[in-house]
Amino acid sequence: MPPDDPLDRAFAALADPTRRAILQRLGAGDAGVVELAGGSPLTQPAITKHLKVLERAGLIARGRDGQRRPARLRLEGLLPVDDWLRRTHAEWSDRFDRLETHLASQPEATTSEENRDA
Repeated sequence: MPPDDPLDRAFAALADPTRRAILQRLGAGDAGVVELAGGSPLTQPAITKHLKVLERAGLIARGRDGQRRPARLRLEGLLPVDDWLRRTHAEWSDRFDRLETHLASQPEATTSEENRDA
């Protein structure tokens, strides 16, 4: 996958627990760096770095309100992750269904014999 892939950027951003906590907080409404750093042991510059990663991944947008730059959640930034998860879930569900069908079609003697050998 190319390094500019939206899915890669989203997963890289979501891999960090601090960034996930920021996204969870933004789910309750817009917040600036000061509000986000309020309940965190991180400094404002550290929060700003995390916000830049989230913004590059398309998971948040930042506006301007005077000197304040509030961040807001962009749910559409999660669409590549949601699409990937749906495809992967469907693929694995299909695989497990086929495995279940295959195992159900095996004669009872064969499955009992395999269980004894295990």
